[in-house]
Amino acid sequence: MIDETGERPVKPMSVEHEELFHPWGTVTPAFWGSRQEAGVAMPHIPQVLRGRLTEIAATVAASRLPDAAWMAFRLDTDVTAEYGPEHLNTVHVREVRAHLAYLAGDHATSLGWYLHTARLRATIQGPRHPDTEEATRRVYSLWRTVPEADAPALGAELLGVLTDIHGPEAAVARRTRRRLQALAGAGADADVRASQEFRGIT
Repeated sequence: MIDETGERPVKPMSVEHEELFHPWGTVTPAFWGSRQEAGVAMPHIPQVLRGRLTEIAATVAASRLPDAAWMAFRLDTDVTAEYGPEHLNTVHVREVRAHLAYLAGDHATSLGWYLHTARLRATIQGPRHPDTEEATRRVYSLWRTVPEADAPALGAELLGVLTDIHGPEAAVARRTRRRLQALAGAGADADVRASQEFRGIT
């Protein structure tokens, strides 16, 4: 079944009735090498940059995430100096940094990077470009995986970016609002239960 975004939803066991667009997939040395192998949209990037991305992927595959993160930081610095911040090569490297933060379990940092790159894609490619739309769906899916204690604050930031890029009635913005409302309701219920338990104890 195709949903209102035109995408076929993937429904993991832990997220019923929701789309889940995985941040990047399985990291292998070839992962960032081609669009076909990775299964994600990628710009045409120079061979030198492609080689450095492949080295980062190999470092991740060797379970050396801190080293990979440092390599990605250095690559980001070099690429930004060469191409400037508003270039697809720069965006791509920063999406890699977002993915590395995700692999390290730092969801807040990962979400921040993905929001940043979604804004850049909207500026460079336009809000209706398939890559921009995929980027915003990806960051929504990442937000769905963060701990519930962190989700409201991060979700508010996410909703602001989604609204800026796609408008308040875009499908992904509506999903985010529904999720935020559900979280607010769950938080209120938890407060009531805690209050009742406290009164019962005293």
